[in-house]
Amino acid sequence: MSTSSIDRPLQPGDRAPNIVLDAISREGKIALYDFRGRSSLLVGLFRGLHCPFCRRHIAAMAQLNPALKEKGIECLAVVKTPVERARLYFRYHPLPDLLSASDPQGASHRAFGLPILEITENETEWPHKLGMDAVMTMRIDLPGELPEPMNPAAAGDFLEKKDGYEITEADRQIMIAGHMPLIGEFLLDREGVVRWSFTEAEEEGQNVCRAPNLEELMSAASQVAH
Repeated sequence: MSTSSIDRPLQPGDRAPNIVLDAISREGKIALYDFRGRSSLLVGLFRGLHCPFCRRHIAAMAQLNPALKEKGIECLAVVKTPVERARLYFRYHPLPDLLSASDPQGASHRAFGLPILEITENETEWPHKLGMDAVMTMRIDLPGELPEPMNPAAAGDFLEKKDGYEITEADRQIMIAGHMPLIGEFLLDREGVVRWSFTEAEEEGQNVCRAPNLEELMSAASQVAH
């Protein structure tokens, strides 16, 4: 299992590392190399189920799953949530047919080059530090979910109350005070080469808590399928 770090997120043309993780949706392990030569793969690397934005990204991935499977593309959602906690969550919030895996140590985030962002008072050095003064100027727009565009912190608080998600000790074990792992989605072809990616690390922070553009993703999926 590769846990080496790189200094930037993987880009199209890069070869993805092999990661072996505990499966959530079934018993046993899931390895990225399991898909080599068999199918393309959309892998989503998320903070954890305690993150309301990540829960929505995972649900969106589950909705896309049937359309991607028609193109010969599997989906894998990776969360930092410990496996037993994650299994309990999905028991009550089932996402049929979506492969999911647990990575509480964040090995996959490191191997794909996703940094851990330090939240500071007023110092921003993207993508390693972000000041709360900058956070307050950002706006997340989720029509139908938020009453108005809100900064990420306020939006997160609003969605937490809306969802009624209860933070457990297992969740707290993976949360790093004052830090936030950045997330990303990577579309790999059958040879494990990245063909499309979307990460929060890009665009100088404008992607934080946002979902990828579905038209771009499906366009890339159509190219990978051929």
